[in-house]
Amino acid sequence: MNKGKALVPILYIIFLMLPIYWLVNMSFKTTNEILGTFTLFPSEFTVENYVKIFTDPTWYMGYVNSLIYVLINTVISVTVALPAAYAFSRYRFLGDKHLFFWLLTNRMAPPAVFALPFFQLYSAIGLFDTPIAVALAHTLFNIPLAVWILEGFMSGVPKELDETAYVDGHSFWSFFLKIFVPTIAAGIGVAAFFCFMFSWVELLLAKTLTSVAAKPIAATMTRTASTSGYELGLLAAAGTLTIIPGAFVIYFVRNYIAKGFALGRV
Repeated sequence: MNKGKALVPILYIIFLMLPIYWLVNMSFKTTNEILGTFTLFPSEFTVENYVKIFTDPTWYMGYVNSLIYVLINTVISVTVALPAAYAFSRYRFLGDKHLFFWLLTNRMAPPAVFALPFFQLYSAIGLFDTPIAVALAHTLFNIPLAVWILEGFMSGVPKELDETAYVDGHSFWSFFLKIFVPTIAAGIGVAAFFCFMFSWVELLLAKTLTSVAAKPIAATMTRTASTSGYELGLLAAAGTLTIIPGAFVIYFVRNYIAKGFALGRV
């Protein structure tokens, strides 16, 4: 009976991992082999696709640009969301619920709605085709999400903690940075994870707001057509490498995400 129960999650994990395996499998094949035969393992094993990515500036700079704007976006989003979430969790003021709802409506809008305004604005002020342009555009979606996540964690911290810190002589910022922020470290990890992942996988704004100098890897992957068609092996290798940063982030914040699910905010 126990073996039967264990079989279900094992089959589910295999089902989830199958697309990833197939992507990695394709990355070590030539495009001709991918199109011509169906094999579980490469018959002509090649690392040429990875060699091209790591030697061609067009490819590896795409990863560098993506990491730059994703990290900038994550830092800005979490830094701005922390005091905002604290205000929503600790104070009651006129229109607080309406303002909180308005923040969430920004997150609900599709990125396509803001692509043209951002393009025109950044072209006018000279930020077009820079990592900071994509990072700032993504904060429009990530700050509301981070505020919503962090407010849930902060509301779970008793207000007596604040009062005790003030009685002990802490200033607000001393209490907030030395006591309160470490207390909600799990919430910060969860918020940073979702901000990172949204910015890493978002394509439309990243492609619209860059052209050459700051072109991300997602935009590079959409321009791999040659005279013979798409280079499928190269695309598979690029896709495989794209999974790695997200996997690292998930590994380091996995415990925080579990706490987020337990608290009902994720």
